[in-house]
Amino acid sequence: MRKIRINWIIGIVAIAMISLLLIQFYQVSQQYDQKSEEFKDKVKTLIERISIRHEKAIELRKYMHVVNNDFSPEYKDILKKEFQNLLTSEESITIRDTVLVENGKFNKYLLIQGAAFDTISGLKTKHQVLAKDVKHIHQLFNQDIVKSKHANSEQVSNQLDQRVMRQIFKKSKLINEMLFVAFHDNSYLEPEKRIDINFLDSIIAFEVRADKLPSEFKFSIKNENNESVHFCSSTPHYSCKIDTIDSFKTVLFPSNIIDESLYLYLKFPTEKSFIFHEMFIPFAISFLLVLLMVFAISYMFRTIITQKKLSELKNDFISNMTHEFKTPISTISLACQVMNDKDMMGEEATKVAPYVDMIYQENKRLELLVERILQSAAIDKKDIELKSELINLTEVVYELCRNAQFRIKDLGGEIIEKIDVKPIQILGDKMHTVNLISNLIDNAIKYSKETPIVTVSLTRVENSIFLSIKDEGIGIPKAHISKIFDKLYRIPTGNVHNVKGFGLGLSYVKAIVTLNGWKLDVKSQEKIGSEFTIQIPIKSYN
Repeated sequence: MRKIRINWIIGIVAIAMISLLLIQFYQVSQQYDQKSEEFKDKVKTLIERISIRHEKAIELRKYMHVVNNDFSPEYKDILKKEFQNLLTSEESITIRDTVLVENGKFNKYLLIQGAAFDTISGLKTKHQVLAKDVKHIHQLFNQDIVKSKHANSEQVSNQLDQRVMRQIFKKSKLINEMLFVAFHDNSYLEPEKRIDINFLDSIIAFEVRADKLPSEFKFSIKNENNESVHFCSSTPHYSCKIDTIDSFKTVLFPSNIIDESLYLYLKFPTEKSFIFHEMFIPFAISFLLVLLMVFAISYMFRTIITQKKLSELKNDFISNMTHEFKTPISTISLACQVMNDKDMMGEEATKVAPYVDMIYQENKRLELLVERILQSAAIDKKDIELKSELINLTEVVYELCRNAQFRIKDLGGEIIEKIDVKPIQILGDKMHTVNLISNLIDNAIKYSKETPIVTVSLTRVENSIFLSIKDEGIGIPKAHISKIFDKLYRIPTGNVHNVKGFGLGLSYVKAIVTLNGWKLDVKSQEKIGSEFTIQIPIKSYN
């Protein structure tokens, strides 16, 4: 039976450890999937942003090239305003009246202020111009205005409004001409000529660094037929043999609905290692926790096995030792009987009788102690088997009370019997039942004060039989009540040892009560007394 229990424990511990490892593996895999999804979402956003910015940058470079070759400076300013969001620059122009003192006279001026801020480079510039009359403004804006030395700010504002209207017409002309150039240029360009591969590579590298993604990446460009675009000069990041299934895909020119569609494929070869690196700290913590728990469970289990073996060795030693004690105890008992025989000892029998009686009584006490140790060892080994026989519990209790009455008579004590007149019978092992009740009565006498007063009650209430042994002794402190049934446990009393014993009696009582399926209740108050009550269910007797 013990081997079977050990095997069950080993199996349960093994299942627990495997379950723990599986749970941790599941959590790590879930965390990896979550990080992988986050990585994919981040790359999808990245590649779409790359496509849009690349298209805008290409258009800006193309149209700026057209303007530089074919248009006047004012058209360049208009184009610059059209693409100012891409260039991420901010400009402002203000015109206001001011008065300056010249040679003691107040002269009116127009103060024209301009400011520009480039958000990419972080450079900021400011410029101020004083226009004494409208001629200066005419020179600044390169237009014909009224030449009046006394022009005011309202006149300048009207003239600027006219300037804006003329710019709108010029802008329309510019856009028409630019669209013409765009259709003319792109209609006959091959895919490899539409793309500056080095420029695209630089945009991808910049955006990858900005999003803190793996610096090692590969990209490819394919047409509508899924054919790779080959370039005369390429970059280390460009590859025509990229695996498109595991790559991220987007349209390279999303706003161009006329020309052939080109697709950009982006792949990170170190994606998995990058994700594992991101989750290294939580993974390491989980791994260390698993190792710690496995070590703790293994150590605990090994300790349990070791303690089990030591307990078995101890029980075997006690059992063997107590069995060896039985032979000299029997011999001493036999010798005492011989020495009490007057026929054999003659006149010497009377002289040695008190000593022989003392030896006989101590030998009996030793025999009882050995028997209790053997019973305790048998209970620990689960080798004890209770017989099932009909016991007159009323008669047993009466007999034990009478025996106890003789023991405490000289001390002036008393056994108070509260036993139902109607006989009560139960099914059980008579020997162990007698020993159980005897132990409780002995404890009640031992732990009483100078004059022992012990009350023994036996009653039947509804579906249960209640056997109670109550004393008016020293009581049990609350801190020790839960431990008094432990084997070899005795309540600490310092150097005072006025009560003899080995702490086996109550552990034996608890074991027999448990084996019978009964219930044991303890009520105790220090310096007032204790009461032990055994509840026997009705099913246990006839």
